[in-house]
Amino acid sequence: MAEESQSPPRVLIADDQPDVLDALRLLLKPEGFVVDAVSSPREALAAVSATTYDVALVDLNYTRDTTSGAEGLDLIEGVRAIDAELPLVVMTAWSSVEVAVDAMRRGARDFVQKPWENDRLLAILRNQVELARALRRGRRLEAENRLLRTEGRTELIATAPAMQPVLSLIARIGPSDANVLITGEHGTGKDVVARALHAVSPRAEKPLVTVNLGGLADGVFASELFGHVKGAFTDARADRVGRFEMADGATLFLDEIANVPPAEQAKLLRVIETGELARVGESRARTVDVRLLSATNADLAAEVESGRFREDLLFRVNTVRIHIPPLRERREDIPVLANHFLGRYAARYRKQLTGFDSAAGRTLLRHPWPGNVRELAHVVERAVLMASEEEIRAADLGLAETEDRRAVLEELTIEEVEKILMQKALRRHDGNVSQAARALGISRSAFYRRLQKYNL
Repeated sequence: MAEESQSPPRVLIADDQPDVLDALRLLLKPEGFVVDAVSSPREALAAVSATTYDVALVDLNYTRDTTSGAEGLDLIEGVRAIDAELPLVVMTAWSSVEVAVDAMRRGARDFVQKPWENDRLLAILRNQVELARALRRGRRLEAENRLLRTEGRTELIATAPAMQPVLSLIARIGPSDANVLITGEHGTGKDVVARALHAVSPRAEKPLVTVNLGGLADGVFASELFGHVKGAFTDARADRVGRFEMADGATLFLDEIANVPPAEQAKLLRVIETGELARVGESRARTVDVRLLSATNADLAAEVESGRFREDLLFRVNTVRIHIPPLRERREDIPVLANHFLGRYAARYRKQLTGFDSAAGRTLLRHPWPGNVRELAHVVERAVLMASEEEIRAADLGLAETEDRRAVLEELTIEEVEKILMQKALRRHDGNVSQAARALGISRSAFYRRLQKYNL
C-alpha cells in the first residue's frame, strides 16, 4: 500500500488536438505525473484496458463531432465499463451546464473548461489521484454500501412548527390500517410521508408498492392496477400481476389519485370496498388485503363538485387526511433540507464540500420555491456539480440567473418556452397543478408528464 502511495501518479490524457496534448505534457510532467497521451476515444479505451491509471483527463469533443460532446460521453461509459474506479475529469472548449451535468451523471468526477487554469487543473488531478488510491484500498466499497443504505431509509426532515401536525398524525395513524389521503402542492414530499406511514405500520416488513397514476398512459389503468390474463387484449402476450395483488398484505400508494379516469373510478371503489378484484379478461375474483395510501395536489372536493371525481370514492380514500404545507410556509426547514441534500449529492458525486456560504444561504431563504422540496433538491444537486470551492456560493445555485434572465422569445426553443410558461403558471397558482393546467388549457395528466420531463 505504501509503495503505491509513493509511486508517481499515472495520468491518461485524451484529446484530438496535438497542441493540447503537448501543453498538458509540459504542465504535468514537471509536477511529477507520468503522462500517457492518446488522440482518440478508441486509443483511450485500449490504453485503459492495458494500463492502470490513477486519473484520466479526457476531451468531450473529437474530430467526428466537435460540439455535442457525444463521443466524450460515450468514452466515459466505455472507460467505466473497463475500470469503474478510474476517476475521469472531462474538458471541453464547448462546455455547458447540460453537457457537464450529463458527463458527471455518467461517471465523470469533475470538469474543466478550455482554456484551463493551471493551478485549478493540477488541484483537481491531485485530489482525484488521492481519492482513487484510497478507493483501491477498499474504502470505496464501504462508502458506497453505506450511501445505499442511507438513501434506502425513510428520511422525513421536519423541524418547522408548520410540520408538527404532520408528524403527529404519522405517529398516531401510521400503525393502523386506515386509508390515508396525503395532500399538498407538487414537490412537497407526499411520497416521503407515504413511506414514513408505511415504515411505522405493521406491514413495514413487506414492500410499499407505488403507482404513479399521473404517468399512466390512456387505456392501461385497469391492467396496471388489477392485472390481466394472456389474450385479454392485443398486446397481452402473457399474464400480468396488477399492483393490488403485488401489495397483498402490504401497502399500496396511489400517487396523483385525482388522475383516475372517471370510467375507472367505480372499479377502484369496488376493490377498496370489497377487497376483491378480477384481472382484465378474467371472471374469477381474487381477494387482496391492502392498506391504501393516496396522494394528490388537486382539490378533490372541487373535483367532486365538478363531477370529475366520485364522492363515494373520496370518502373511501380519505379516512384520514394529512396535508403537507408548501416549503414557503416552513422556511425553518430550508437550511436543514439543503444541508441534507448537500450531504447526499456530495457523496454521490464525490465532492468535498463543507456547506453553503452566507450569500447562498440568504438566496435559499429568499427564493419562493414554487417547486417546493423537489425543486430545492434539484437546485442543490446542480450546485454540488457546479461548485469549485469548498463552500457552495450563490452563483452555484443558479437561482439569480433564473430570476433575472430576460430571454428574447425568438431565441428560445418551444420546449424552453413551455417550461417557462409552466413555471409561471405554478407560481401564479401557488403550486396547484390542477389550476395551473387549467390556466394553460391542458389536462392534469399532460401537465404532470411535462413536470416530470422538465424536472419541475
